[in-house]
Parts: sequence; structure tokens; C-alpha cells
Amino acid sequence: MITKDMTIGALVQQYPSVAGVLQAEGVHCVGCGASYYETIEEGLLGHGRSEEEIEQVVHKLNEAIPKESGNEQLVITETAAVKLKSLLQTKAGYGLRIGIKNGGCAGKEYTFALEKAQPGDVTHVIDGASFFIDAVSADELKGAKVDYVDSLTGAGFKVSNPNAQKSCACGQSFR
Repeated sequence: MITKDMTIGALVQQYPSVAGVLQAEGVHCVGCGASYYETIEEGLLGHGRSEEEIEQVVHKLNEAIPKESGNEQLVITETAAVKLKSLLQTKAGYGLRIGIKNGGCAGKEYTFALEKAQPGDVTHVIDGASFFIDAVSADELKGAKVDYVDSLTGAGFKVSNPNAQKSCACGQSFR
């Protein structure tokens, strides 16, 4: 449950797809450094919102939390599954391959590709959408959540990974 005393950074980390609600309410700093110490309430007060309006926004945020499916290996939001199904309407047998490779400014980066399953893949089928993880990436993605975010700052699949101990400003994480 989202509360007004959560930091904006914690909110976006836990529920990436609800960042659009804050942006629609005029809080566009969801990715800046201040988001990690500024609460939702402080952010909204700083943008001229009243206590009543803050309660309404918190309610909207809670309503916007996408449903999740999965297990201890991987959790997929309903938003990600719906988007993947729309991308694969004409590609039977395909799914979203999620991996981790060396590179990026944080040392490692997430990779996404629309492909067919390969031998050794860990496969998750959520609401008819298939998600594949190669065996090498499976350990580093254990417990991760995949969401789809469409906001002013960009659109795409986003991984929230409890195994990532550091990240850079662009959002790439590493252990």
C-alpha cells in the first residue's frame, strides 16, 4: 500500500508504472536525486497541493498499482503482460527474453529481445504472455519484477531487481 510518507524514489522503485500518476499531477522529478529523500507528501506540497489533494493523489496511486503474477523467481505486472501480448499479436511462439550482460555505465545492463524460447531458458507464462530468462541471468534476476512503463521520460520494460546493489543515473543496475 502506498502512503504519503513514502519517498518518491521508493515508490518508483517498487511500482515503476505509477510514476505517470505523479507526473500527471505535476511532480516531474520522479527520476531526480531529490526523489530518494523527498516524500510523496513533500513533493506534492512543493507543487502547491493541499492536504486534501494529497490524499486524492495517494488514492490514485494505490488504484494505479498493477496486478502482479509470478513466483519467487520472477514477478510480472499485468501492465507488462498486456503490452507484450500486444507486441506479439502476429508472432506465435515468441516471448520477451530478459537478460543481463556486461556493459552500460553501471557495469551491467538489462537486455530485452522478442524471441522464441531456447533450451535451458527459465520460462514464465503470465496471462498468455511468455517471458524467457537465460540460465546465466536467472540467478541475478531471482526475485525481480518486470513492469512496463509509459511516461514522459520514456516507455519500455523496466526491471526492479532486489539483487542490484548499485545503479547509475540512467537506471542500469549491477551487483
